[in-house]
Amino acid sequence: MSDLRETYLKAIAEATDEAALEGLRVRALGKKGEISLALRELGRMSAEERREAGPRLNALRDEITSALAARKAALADAALDERLRGEWLDVTLPARPRRQGSIHPVSQVTEEVTAIFADMGFAVAEGPQIESDWYNFDALNIPGHHPARAEMDTFYIHRAAGDDRPPHVLRTHTSPVQIRAMQAQGAPIRVIAPGRVYRADYDQTHTPMFHQVEGLAVDRDISMANLKWVLEEFVKAFFEVDHVDLRFRASHFPFTEPSAEVDIRCSWEGGTLKVGEGDDWLEILGSGMVHPHVLRAGGIDPEEWQGFAFGMGIDRIAMLKYGIPDLRAFFDSDLRWLRHYGFAALDVPTLHGGLSR
Repeated sequence: MSDLRETYLKAIAEATDEAALEGLRVRALGKKGEISLALRELGRMSAEERREAGPRLNALRDEITSALAARKAALADAALDERLRGEWLDVTLPARPRRQGSIHPVSQVTEEVTAIFADMGFAVAEGPQIESDWYNFDALNIPGHHPARAEMDTFYIHRAAGDDRPPHVLRTHTSPVQIRAMQAQGAPIRVIAPGRVYRADYDQTHTPMFHQVEGLAVDRDISMANLKWVLEEFVKAFFEVDHVDLRFRASHFPFTEPSAEVDIRCSWEGGTLKVGEGDDWLEILGSGMVHPHVLRAGGIDPEEWQGFAFGMGIDRIAMLKYGIPDLRAFFDSDLRWLRHYGFAALDVPTLHGGLSR
């Protein structure tokens, strides 16, 4: 029996693949294997012979089984090591240029806007994209008969029959974030609210989902003069020019009073937009002093505090700055378009380093 043990242990140690190991297992432990046949012979032995031979045969069977399992694991480890050597990749090597990703212009412009307003002391506020009817309309002094509340303009969330909960919508602007920020922080406050918004519209300059950024500043002595300065500083920094002319035109928004559309002086010479020069005017945003009803909805006393608000389309100012002709292309998932208009992954906009390098 000792010869049998040495023979199989040596053969197992010298096996070079799993097929050879399987052959040895069958020869030793299969139905007609040598050790299996020897175990069957125990029935023909006397009780004294079985007491002597049985434990030795069972120990031999267990030892051979363990040796087979250990050798199989060793062969698998060796195969894995060989595969790792063959497939090894130095991750410290420079990335292949053709595989470098691009930052979407909307993401880049959002970062540019955030950097500019952060330098002026504005924090970033966020809120849910599914809003209650109250936050999206009522708190912003938008009356029940206003066209914006019609289903042809606003996406309402479906409600089952008999559901008495207040209606919810896909927010039509980021103004609800201003209400939530005032409720959470109180006054004084200075925030911008960038994010996705939704309206039922689709053409060259409108899409069902687009991006806005709105700003809010509330303090005791804020006036339209402060609003004009903030917007002038923003336009100069964003379009990277030294001088701008802004024109405020009287308008009407339910959430501001007085309200004004803001135009910038520009020229379209050669089909290229140049800000701060020329005889043309281009509308870029809406603004005004926060309506007292909106301050009350935010939990702020309009007898003690006042403020200004403004809002603009991120997609629109991205089109103007980077010469993108069609808003719908922002959402077409065309890699050729993104490679042309996209930004390098590490091109992080900063005021000291430049917004668009």
